[in-house]
Amino acid sequence: MPENPTMSDAATQSREAAFHDAWANDTRLEDVLVRECFEAPTALENQFILARMGDVRGKKLLDIGAGLGESSIYFALRGAQVTAVDVSPMMIEKVITLGKQYGVEVEGRVSDGEFLNVPSDEYDVIYLANTIHHLRNRAALFEQMARALKPGGVFFSYDPLAYNPAINVYRRMATRVRTPDESPLTIGDLKLAQKYFSNVGHREFWLSGLLLFVKYYLKDRIHPNSDRYWKRILRETPQTLRWWAPLHALDGMLTRIPGLRWLSWNVVMWGQKPESASNSQKGAPSA
Repeated sequence: MPENPTMSDAATQSREAAFHDAWANDTRLEDVLVRECFEAPTALENQFILARMGDVRGKKLLDIGAGLGESSIYFALRGAQVTAVDVSPMMIEKVITLGKQYGVEVEGRVSDGEFLNVPSDEYDVIYLANTIHHLRNRAALFEQMARALKPGGVFFSYDPLAYNPAINVYRRMATRVRTPDESPLTIGDLKLAQKYFSNVGHREFWLSGLLLFVKYYLKDRIHPNSDRYWKRILRETPQTLRWWAPLHALDGMLTRIPGLRWLSWNVVMWGQKPESASNSQKGAPSA
């Protein structure tokens, strides 16, 4: 008998909440890398997003899948009015506590992405980092995002892609630091976003630069279950990355090549809620 979709989604949400509650409980506030998530030399996706996003002072920003609060606090420090949403109650508690430590106020709401517990037509910007690939019903997520945005509002996201065989090996090894329900993005997810947003675009990151992961495993002897590689990269400095810098420069070209770009680790995606129904023609994904 086929699995009931509603029951399946509820079970997924329960597993995700439990996993991220445990992660929040095991993480000290001093270990949450707020500025590094946007300013480290390896924070390629967020630096690209910041350049496209522009000034957020005074804007209402919804951070979906806020996690430990790095992005919520960073945007609040830049003057945004931030609402942090996460399926994990402990993660939201961590965000609020972290905000107090940094001297900023962030509104926190426990909610899953498919049924956002936020007002309609409320936000200028929606931000999602490593969130979409945790959700099964991405059409529902995009619909909820479009509902929450003001007309003309924009979203920015970044998530892993599904196609790189080396990263897929890493995923099979990193079983204790990932949830079993994760599903990296495909080209189909980008096409789906076009149904709900206009001016949809995308940009890929990390191809030859993924040799940094190989270094962690082969040279540094760090098993993927011992440390989250995608967090570890944020502790790198220009001095430790001298050997890696040429690979980053090479990726600037490789990740623009049609076909090859889909072998990248991560994709940044963005789109806009149409100003009005008469202005709702969707754009094709572009770089």
